[in-house]
Amino acid sequence: MIDKSQRLFSFVAGEQGPWSIQSNTAVVGESLPDAACLAVIGYTESVPESASQWSLRGVTSNERYVTRDEKTALVARQAELGRPAADRGAFIALRKNPQWWALTQDERRSIVEEQSRHIAVGMNYLPAIARRLFHCRDLPSAQPFDFLTWFEFNAADAGAFDELLGLLRGTSEWRFVEREVDLRLIRGRCA
Repeated sequence: MIDKSQRLFSFVAGEQGPWSIQSNTAVVGESLPDAACLAVIGYTESVPESASQWSLRGVTSNERYVTRDEKTALVARQAELGRPAADRGAFIALRKNPQWWALTQDERRSIVEEQSRHIAVGMNYLPAIARRLFHCRDLPSAQPFDFLTWFEFNAADAGAFDELLGLLRGTSEWRFVEREVDLRLIRGRCA
């Protein structure tokens, strides 16, 4: 479970962990190496790097593209991660191109919400789908992705999750994505 009191997390793929990796899809660019399990480890826990196929790190941060009203609405509707009924998960790693990072904050906000309706679309899938965004560019060492997003939902909502991703991937925001990897997970089926 993702402890909200911590900010730095490692996503470690290998032969152990509470989440079984069911699929590893390269949506854009190259995929990640195959592994059986995934663990989410906070900075106060030890990371078993030697037993991992790969490890990615990210930090939680302030929401950068939301208004106060949007944030209030998201907090009111967002489900907590770690719900027992949420036995399915997804881990999506994204890297955006240099053109995205050359934009100003208000230009990126315009693309995220005014053009793509990212926040408004996501609101339609709450509280069934819980999520947490992790920033990689805020870390002192270079990372292979800019964002890591963790999602949890129950098996009955897997189709809704696919629908949500389809809507978001069809927006103008996604033209800036140069690498995206989509891992699908089942809780508790790994050693």
